[in-house]
Amino acid sequence: MISNQAKAGFDSLLISCLKSGLSSSSESFEIKKINELPEIEKHETIVLTVSSYLFRLMVMIHFNVNDSTMQHMGSLNGMQTEEMDHQLFHDTIAEFGNLSCGILNRDLGAYFPHLGMSTPNLIGGKCMDYLQMLNCAHIQHFEANVEGEAVFHASLCVKAYDELDFEMTDNTESANTGELELF
Repeated sequence: MISNQAKAGFDSLLISCLKSGLSSSSESFEIKKINELPEIEKHETIVLTVSSYLFRLMVMIHFNVNDSTMQHMGSLNGMQTEEMDHQLFHDTIAEFGNLSCGILNRDLGAYFPHLGMSTPNLIGGKCMDYLQMLNCAHIQHFEANVEGEAVFHASLCVKAYDELDFEMTDNTESANTGELELF
């Protein structure tokens, strides 16, 4: 139900959005596609959803609460690792994940009308054992490396309610983010 062109478009948009929302200018940041999620012991997942009448897209950001992940999220939030407790860390990763998903929602709006976005939800890593039960037409996994070390993983799951096909265009005009528009 989802064309290969659309799958590639969803993947490309997600990579771009994760780079925009979860990278720091002071660290090297690379995202690559991987075939399967590695076994990640004791990990947690932030789930974000973008929906339309034609599809439901879920972005799942998988992470461990460890020094490298806390250091990266602290640098995004302008904090030292020592200043972050678990709650602040979870809030930070959810907020920056939400920022990435908001960029994805905006970028998908160029191809699909009437999009809605969820708030971030934190789930346990064991929930990923049931990913196939979602019956998604497209599932792709990604690995995010900061300074050459895998800091978190992401999964893109797209459930189609109709035929999906779109071709990404090279939009030279970049939309501004973070600005208020008054009417």
